[in-house]
Amino acid sequence: MATFVRQMLSAGSDVVSVTPDTSVYDALRVMAEHNVGAVLVMSGTELKGLISERDYARKVALQGLSSKDTPVRDIMSAKIICVDPGWTAEQCMALMNERHIRHLPVLDGGTLVGVISIRDVVKAVVDEQQFTINALTHYITG
Repeated sequence: MATFVRQMLSAGSDVVSVTPDTSVYDALRVMAEHNVGAVLVMSGTELKGLISERDYARKVALQGLSSKDTPVRDIMSAKIICVDPGWTAEQCMALMNERHIRHLPVLDGGTLVGVISIRDVVKAVVDEQQFTINALTHYITG
């Protein structure tokens, strides 16, 4: 039983975003309000990048910049890896592990439909494994 990205999105994955001109401070405030570790950077409907708490720590705090004076575009990760709704949780986990990333925007035919986090993927994989364990236990115990 493979879990697909479309199933993870159906469980709820609101897209939280800011614009490239948003200050890093305001982006952090948006992350805190939505209890997320990253937000997408959008210009209209076009995905421009992603900014995470890690970007802030490494590119603002440690560089001595001001989060109120620094626009998101100056520190965002612009080369974003995306997946489509047909990817499996296992494929996403392998990609996230290989690329050391925690968030994957989901594009369906070039249109942004959501974003999944490593938390979503781990939950899906654990649920799959639990289903397999339960099925095997039922088979063995008859």
